[in-house]
Amino acid sequence: MGSSVETLEFQAETRQLLRLVIHSIYSNKDIFLRELISNASDALDKLRLESLTDSDLKVDTSDLHIALEIDKDARTLTVRDNGIGMTRDELVELIGTIAKSGTAGLLEKIKESKDAATAQSLIGQFGVGFYSAFMVADKVTLRTRRAGTDAGTQWESDGEGTYEIQGVDDLPTGTSVTLHLKPADSEDGLADYLSESKIRQIVKRYSDFIRWPIRMATERTDSEGNTTRSVDTLNSMKALWARPRSEVTEAEYKEFYQQISHDWLEPAETIHMRAEGTFEYEALLFIPSQAPFDLFSRETKRGVQLYVKRVFIMDDCEALMPNYLRFVKGVVDAHDLSLNVSREILQHDRQIRSVRRRLVKKVLGAIKDMQAKDTERYTKLWDQFGRALKEGLIEDTDNTQALLELVSAASTHDPEKTTTLREYVERMKDGQDAIYYLTGETRAMVENSPHMEAFAAKGYEVLILTDPIDEVWVEQVPEFDGHRLQSIAKGQVDLDESGDGDEGADSDKAQREQDFAALLPWLTTTLSEQVKEVRLSSRLTTSAACIVGDAHDMTPTLEKMYRAMGQQMPPVKRILELNPTHPLITALRSAHEANADDPALPEIAELVYGSALLAEGGDLPDPARFTRLLTERLTRAL
Repeated sequence: MGSSVETLEFQAETRQLLRLVIHSIYSNKDIFLRELISNASDALDKLRLESLTDSDLKVDTSDLHIALEIDKDARTLTVRDNGIGMTRDELVELIGTIAKSGTAGLLEKIKESKDAATAQSLIGQFGVGFYSAFMVADKVTLRTRRAGTDAGTQWESDGEGTYEIQGVDDLPTGTSVTLHLKPADSEDGLADYLSESKIRQIVKRYSDFIRWPIRMATERTDSEGNTTRSVDTLNSMKALWARPRSEVTEAEYKEFYQQISHDWLEPAETIHMRAEGTFEYEALLFIPSQAPFDLFSRETKRGVQLYVKRVFIMDDCEALMPNYLRFVKGVVDAHDLSLNVSREILQHDRQIRSVRRRLVKKVLGAIKDMQAKDTERYTKLWDQFGRALKEGLIEDTDNTQALLELVSAASTHDPEKTTTLREYVERMKDGQDAIYYLTGETRAMVENSPHMEAFAAKGYEVLILTDPIDEVWVEQVPEFDGHRLQSIAKGQVDLDESGDGDEGADSDKAQREQDFAALLPWLTTTLSEQVKEVRLSSRLTTSAACIVGDAHDMTPTLEKMYRAMGQQMPPVKRILELNPTHPLITALRSAHEANADDPALPEIAELVYGSALLAEGGDLPDPARFTRLLTERLTRAL
């Protein structure tokens, strides 16, 4: 005897998601069966694992399988498994609501998506494919009992906003999902899902590599009218990663990738490898062609699954892939691990660390090969995952050089195409010993920076780095191929000393220092709250002034980033550099020589500093004061 029926409401965001799934997202409704079979397979994996790790759990795992049952009279299709099952609380949490944060963000991403394929990918990545059942069913009935418990639960809904839940007795362990099917409608893309041939076709296409048998009772009528019934296994169950690469087709790789990643696009690269010896394992890894929407979310999980002798152990195995390669999808099947291995043990296991090192080298090597052989494909890959890969320059010192070979950045060499560091080095001018770069928020801001002027005038190429992560990794990496990385907004830059000077350069410089000997210390004192030094610049040609840092100073952008993360950073005073040939600076020098006590001079000094700060995209400490001083000076000039 079951308990009384309780009617509950879906969460508001779940209702929105249901409407999107049923009416908007999937153009191919066949995938509902792929999603339900995938959930059933997960349940079987979990029961197998618990039976091996929990000695108190007494269950029969000798015939774990998925059964598909067609009832043409009742117009139902049932997907049944004898897996782990669910308790009532687990059922409400996983099915009645979305038990993850960020639902509103998912809905917004779906609404912004430009095509159905992108939206399907987002749904799959979020793990709510169960709701796709309502595309083909007027009502869904789910019955389940968790292994090791006696109480069963029934959940039922028409997908319109509420669901009913009640306790039921005498259920077998596992879960059954019964779909009360809508009539076939070719115009709406609804096939006849009571057709055995249609079900076979869907299973073959989407679920052939599921490791558990998918069975279906079938009827066959011979030429004499005799009908026989049999139970057929519909899938091959052959673990794709266990087969030699020569025996696997590209179509099979694609299908397997789409199955494990819920991504409708083809992978950009497939890596199939096998290691033998003291620690045997097989790996089948995929580099996606498009970044997932949550690639930079804190809750993003890594995409490599761990199996031990084809027994599922865990999803998102962090020990197998570093965080900066979290976008890599795939399977690693280790032969010599214990089935009871935990995430904590894996983090410190010497053999797993060795596997991780080899996997990382394989992935980076595959991207390097793509860079060498197919520039267009590599450029697209870098556009999608370059920001994540650059995190490795901070996290993975063992592979710094390999990652530097992959770095692709905009530069002043070409207004549209990016360049690698290797290509930059090959184009360096004679006598140039540094790789010059400038960070900033946008390409336009960097290109128009005063710091660029002398480099542009003398034909020196400068890398344009606009990703926030660029501010960090350039500080961590001292050099590439024997050439130091140098910010053109830091330290002393004397391009004449880089091989482009003449015999009179030193004497001219000495003369300028003498001419400005009185002004520079006065400006340093006057602007002492804003800067630590005022000096003459060799990097300016048209601007009056610019602000630079010492060679090891933190950049203002990096300072802001740390403060945004809640870290209190002491303010860093920087250096004001003046263009000794600019009319404003020469006029300021003359005015100071004529009357150093002129009260207008400190205000002009503030305006020079503020203008330099604005030119690099900085924030004025007191915008109102700067505006007032500027207005007053302009008024006097008219």
